[in-house]
Amino acid sequence: MNRTIGILGGTGPEGSGLAFRWARAGEEILIGSRDAQRAEVTAAELRARIGGNAKISGAENAAVAGRCDVVVLTVPFSGHAALLKQLKSVWKAGTVVIDTTVPLAATVGGAATRMLGVWQGSAAEQARELLPSHVAVAAAFQNLGAELLSKDENVDCDILVCSDDERAKQVACELAAKITGARPVNGGKLENARIVESITALLVGINIRYKVHSTGIRFTGLPAK
Repeated sequence: MNRTIGILGGTGPEGSGLAFRWARAGEEILIGSRDAQRAEVTAAELRARIGGNAKISGAENAAVAGRCDVVVLTVPFSGHAALLKQLKSVWKAGTVVIDTTVPLAATVGGAATRMLGVWQGSAAEQARELLPSHVAVAAAFQNLGAELLSKDENVDCDILVCSDDERAKQVACELAAKITGARPVNGGKLENARIVESITALLVGINIRYKVHSTGIRFTGLPAK
């Protein structure tokens, strides 16, 4: 499949971790940032790390959103709404947006184990409200830690995917399956993202108590594919 995956906020730990995993799996990645030069620096670092013919480049956020058919949001919640409002006019019809954002209180100086209240119910539902109707939205990757993504080892984590759009859900599941060791799990409607996002705060607390950095979730009893 010929596609370019855009990652807004791709210079941060979560975005660059996903870029690393997907580029290593053969996907073409376009990293987005407010600063195009910073995006290209991150892209160059990842190309050097992966080697071979890794297809990663960088650009300013608006260029990424307007060019790519699949765009992943990995921005802090504090800048989530402002970015989506800024980009409202650039999206192509049929774009799939996958939102990884979690409204942790840490983004506004609070505790990382606490959630902020979101009027729409979740960050993903806020994205749905702010994005044009011709853009499909899925929520995924909220419970997959950046530190684990940045490593070479396999992950041991299920990826819950929530969406009201079946095509968006399928695309997110395909990308989850490209992360070695990860398993996509259909999380149902987009409104369930409010549950999935809150799990992240729980995992952060577990990491702190057990002094680890890579806690994930697994669901038992699911049929083998």
